Amino acid sequence: MSASYDYIIVGAGSAGCVLANRLSADASTTVLLLEAGPRDTDPWIHIPLGYGKLFKKPSVNWSYFSEPEPQLNGRKIFTPRGKVLGGSSSINGLVYTRGQPEDFDDWETPGWSFGELLPYFKKSEDQVGQGLDADPLHGRGGPLAVSDQSEPHELCDAFIEAAVQAGHPRNPDFNGAEQEGAGYQQLTARNGRRCSTAVGYLRPVAGRENLTVETDALVSRVLFSGMRACGIEYVKGEASLQAKANREVILCGGAINTPQILQLSGVGPAALLAEHGVPLVLDQPHVGEHLQDHFQARIALKCTRAITLNDDMQSWWRMARMGLRYALLRKGPLAVSAGYAGGFWRTRPELKRPDVQTHFLTFSLDRMGEKLHPFSGFTASICQLRPSSRGSVRIRSSDPRAAPAIRYNYLDTELDRRTMVDGMRLLRRILEQPAIRPYIAAEYLPGARVQTDDEWLGYLREAGTTIYHPTCSAKMGTGPDAVVDSHLRVKGLEGLRLVDASVMPAVVSGNTNAAVIAIAEKAADLIHSNLGGRTS
Repeated sequence: MSASYDYIIVGAGSAGCVLANRLSADASTTVLLLEAGPRDTDPWIHIPLGYGKLFKKPSVNWSYFSEPEPQLNGRKIFTPRGKVLGGSSSINGLVYTRGQPEDFDDWETPGWSFGELLPYFKKSEDQVGQGLDADPLHGRGGPLAVSDQSEPHELCDAFIEAAVQAGHPRNPDFNGAEQEGAGYQQLTARNGRRCSTAVGYLRPVAGRENLTVETDALVSRVLFSGMRACGIEYVKGEASLQAKANREVILCGGAINTPQILQLSGVGPAALLAEHGVPLVLDQPHVGEHLQDHFQARIALKCTRAITLNDDMQSWWRMARMGLRYALLRKGPLAVSAGYAGGFWRTRPELKRPDVQTHFLTFSLDRMGEKLHPFSGFTASICQLRPSSRGSVRIRSSDPRAAPAIRYNYLDTELDRRTMVDGMRLLRRILEQPAIRPYIAAEYLPGARVQTDDEWLGYLREAGTTIYHPTCSAKMGTGPDAVVDSHLRVKGLEGLRLVDASVMPAVVSGNTNAAVIAIAEKAADLIHSNLGGRTS
């Protein structure tokens, strides 16, 4: 062992940075935080619109691909994941949405109802806005900056009004008492700068003597003494190193990397591990199973007016003006999240809560990470909030550098197919309303050729993709399919805890980053309360 620490945190992402801050607050506790990627020095990380520059940048992004998806014409789906301090909170679209209270109540896991998790959402937040000090649903003074968009946009205003004309409510706060309706998105930014967990949680405590942060450190496996996790093995440069954990190893790699590390460490389906020559520690068939993600498809529109980001990027003087406005005022397109406005809708009136979400963007392109269209354009998308399809994450070999096999199985159920088709029809009805029609020259994608249910389903198969919310691959719960218990301890082992999106029993109804941060805040309290020990 090269060194010894009380806690070893694997992954300095949305959850890992939270834990590093909270656990190292006890000066008598030593903490090692390991991150496979570099420090967050890339300037595009800190500019909100910079997510487009980071979408396929391998220096800060795992840049995974799924296996060929059977229901998507055999296409492999590109899957960006953060590989940098801050993890995906450093490269994501900054949208801050908690989900619906029923999501957490439906987890049916002791201690994880919405009422029990709300204090941790509030603890994390530094909400910018008027009258929030007495607001029971929002937090002030936390490490994570949460703000409104810096300014409105006439296309967003038109979309929101069109949704109202289509019979949907206006909603000024998707994290308020009700989620349903149309409005502007909140984002994790302060004064026009991204507030990742590396910025909000890690940077203020980086000087603590009891906190060690190692970047460019790829963890190859958890080490065990019998059935207790006693340390980790990792690669840094050409060196293979080990570190000892006196209390706990905490995996915070996310829904892709955490099950991969578990399987590489001998914790997973016995047959899979034997296939790749990994010595078995614990036969746990549900590690890497039950993967859930939000599937989405977009409608791209040609705009009648040159007021989109497409137009800005076609003009040198408009780009210069955009840069100057951002530099001086922290406003304009560079300060906008990936989802300027949007909404949450019910595809059927008998539903009690929204089952689809829209992200509205003032630009258009064929695929994320590629060039903007040469014409004036904007985009609106639909994603299903609570999919019933299930996928998996499984190692391909015993080499930690080899990407795992990711299978989403999108559109695998009739419910998912029906919901997505109905959602796309609902979105098109909004885009046909008088408030937004004057801005639409034509529907570019999918276009007038798509009308029937079968044609919509065909478009979903050829163009649908992830909206980057993988979860649930090492789920928590009390049932036999749960990998971790309600304290996030791996069942059947000692000294090993999971804290990230992989532990969600079901994906939340919205963007996942806010929920992951709240999970980590609660996990820190669980650890501090000395509730560790042997699990069932």
